[in-house]
Formats: sequence, C-alpha cells, structure tokens
Amino acid sequence: MVSQHFGHCETFEIFNTKSGEIISEESLENPGHKPGFLPRFLNENGVNVIISGGMGQAAVDIFNENNIEVIVGAKGSAKDLAKAYLKGELESTGYICHDHNH
Repeated sequence: MVSQHFGHCETFEIFNTKSGEIISEESLENPGHKPGFLPRFLNENGVNVIISGGMGQAAVDIFNENNIEVIVGAKGSAKDLAKAYLKGELESTGYICHDHNH
C-alpha cells in the first residue's frame, strides 16, 4: 500500500518499465527522513516518478528540481497505481502535507 506520508514509509517500491509495461520491481529500504536527502537518493537510483499519499510542498519542489514528477493523493496498491500511471489514468490530487502532525 502507498504510504500516506512519503518520508515515513519503510520501503520504496521501484518499478522498472519499458514501453509502458512494468518489467521488474524491487524494494529499496528508506535510508531515513532527512530534509532534502531523499530526492537526491532516489534520483541516483533512477527514479523519475514518485507516487505518494501525501508529501510536503518543500519536498515536492525539491523532487521537481531533480526532474522527478510527483503524484500525491494516491491510495491503494503501489503496483496497481504504477500501472494506472503508465496508462495515463493517474493524476495528482494536489494533497500536500502542511506539517508533520497530520
């Protein structure tokens, strides 16, 4: 299931795609919730899209600066959401976390 607070998830589910299809997947352990670290870490691991339940605006901005698209407001299975994204059926709801006590 997709985490409702991006930085606090235990793992990141990474889906490798080709021609709009998932060809492999792996779990990458979250190395920690440090401001500004995760966008660089995930970019270095080849991530170009993030699908999350919620994320702060500062994090969204940093991901965008690292050429990583952010979809927020997602709920459900990570794989199902990745498939929906690849079909062009997933859009961001704009749900932004405003503090760490939500």
